[in-house]
Amino acid sequence: MAMIEIERLVKRFGVFTAVDGVGFTVDRGTVLGFLGPNGAGKSTTMKMITGFLPPTSGRIVVSGFDLAERPLAAKRRIGYLPEGAPAYADMTPRAFLEFVADVRGLIGADRRRKLDEAIARIDLEPVLEQPIDTLSKGFKRRVGLAQAILHDPEVLILDEPTDGLDPNQKHAVRILIKAMAATKAIIISTHILEEVEAVCTRSLIIAHGKVLAEGEPLSDSRGWRFGTLEAAPGRLDAVFRRITTGQVTELAA
Repeated sequence: MAMIEIERLVKRFGVFTAVDGVGFTVDRGTVLGFLGPNGAGKSTTMKMITGFLPPTSGRIVVSGFDLAERPLAAKRRIGYLPEGAPAYADMTPRAFLEFVADVRGLIGADRRRKLDEAIARIDLEPVLEQPIDTLSKGFKRRVGLAQAILHDPEVLILDEPTDGLDPNQKHAVRILIKAMAATKAIIISTHILEEVEAVCTRSLIIAHGKVLAEGEPLSDSRGWRFGTLEAAPGRLDAVFRRITTGQVTELAA
């Protein structure tokens, strides 16, 4: 079942077209890697899917709810980690997550359970009572991820989820994403191509606001295929450059 349906999505800022006719679907159980160079339209697309930005044209359906017609019903089913993971700097992680629980309408035992689970899954216990403004970049990112998963949403939209994390933290987040994947539809925007190979089951490459290619992993961990292009394990960067710039020839070496 398609949990996310995007049809002919367009976003213009004045005369500049940031997203130009993007369309795709994401089924439950899919982790979609959303790849592209800076300025490709990735973050703008994700902001439109979550309702943060209105599209110029096109259609977005989340868990069966048209975002334009049933915005609250659609947004209740989305967890969103935006670029930069903004939060209230003077709050502690505990106070911030309590605030998010209020916004999400969580109450009673369900509220307590979900708060405890989010804190434990992201390993925030050591900094729960420390002002967010004093946290490292990695811990700030982890607070943002905790608020995204707090209400156990069906759809997760994660913009650079491991940005600022150390290698151990990145590994832990990747394990968490894989653990959640079976019951959710997840979109991950990332510049870390090893992350795509580690957790994604599909991927899209976009540039200049258009989808250029769709890829999937080959069987037996033999790399990735984008149409007629194949890349051996660890060579996804070659496919990415070939598709976005046309400058690489030896893709599967």
